[in-house]
Amino acid sequence: MIYLDNAATSHPKPEAVYRAVDAALRAGGSPGRGGHSLALAAGRQVLRAREAAAKLFGLSDPARVIFTASATDSLNLALKGLLKPGDHVITTRAEHNALRRPLAALEAWGISVTWLPVSDRGLLDPAQVRTALRPSTRLIATHHGSNVSGALQPIAELGEIARRAGVFLLVDAAQTAGVHPTHMAQMGIHLLAAAGHKGLLGPQGTGLLLVDPAVDLTPIREGGTGANSAQIAQPAIFPDGFESGTLNVPGIAGLAAGMAFVMEVTPEEIRRREQELAEALLAGLRRLPGVKVYGPEHAGQRTAVVSFNVEGLDPGEVEERLEERFGVIGRAGLHCNPGAHEALGSLPMGGAMRLSPGYFTTAEEIERAVRGVAELAAR
Repeated sequence: MIYLDNAATSHPKPEAVYRAVDAALRAGGSPGRGGHSLALAAGRQVLRAREAAAKLFGLSDPARVIFTASATDSLNLALKGLLKPGDHVITTRAEHNALRRPLAALEAWGISVTWLPVSDRGLLDPAQVRTALRPSTRLIATHHGSNVSGALQPIAELGEIARRAGVFLLVDAAQTAGVHPTHMAQMGIHLLAAAGHKGLLGPQGTGLLLVDPAVDLTPIREGGTGANSAQIAQPAIFPDGFESGTLNVPGIAGLAAGMAFVMEVTPEEIRRREQELAEALLAGLRRLPGVKVYGPEHAGQRTAVVSFNVEGLDPGEVEERLEERFGVIGRAGLHCNPGAHEALGSLPMGGAMRLSPGYFTTAEEIERAVRGVAELAAR
């Protein structure tokens, strides 16, 4: 098997991740649920994970690292915990449904949204963001890296626009966390949503929301917090008030092990490795007659996500044949992002085929994947 679906979930994981999940399951204990040794040990493990995430992403206060079930959960909390009727949000038409659908739902709550276009390569023009600013603008919300085009957005420039305008910046880092060096303070990011199971190499069912101290967030879910139990109102303290219910300690333990691997190798080295693989994949596919490759021309402007179509074949057929005949695992379709496909021109084809190498992908696997696509295109 040649696994090239790391944009959906990274595979394989570092061995330390598997060991950490197993050890946490066997240890037992829930943070904040008692003063016995097992609960305290689990609490220390979760605290270490918070501290690691804060260090990795340049957040000054580890207590403002909130553990969630996914990047989708994180984005919903960021949007619904921040915005009020009358607020204005600037975003793009090429957002993943994890951001697009909550924003569309909030429009019915009296929140106005400006949906900016991206180029036919998937890139956002920051000048459009400046033009879209209003007195009521409270938030700029967009992705760092596209899960379809692979396009990297100019987050630091958007952070400067947000700073000058006195608004907040929310970044969907599902495709870039752990792979692209990201420092919240330096880049002007106020809210960072990340998946734990992609570039951070943790288990599925884990996510993060990192919240800058300048942001006043309101909990959107009520329940047991382990502390402040006498009061009936949900406490708005970090992190307890935003993590009601029993935490996924085995998942967080695995995520911590994944982050430790990322910090040891460094995001810079992981980025260099994935960019090298993406360049080889792009070069190979672009040479093939009848193959249309989408996204930015240069690998430096994109993640390792590569989407393409083969003339005369439905994307789903490409996915099926690549796996059946060549053992190549990828993903076809709209990738929960019809707006990105509309910008690229692939929406009428039902989307595209996507291949996404990861840190553990080899150059030989890329060569074999390209040969497989070549055979399909030459049928």
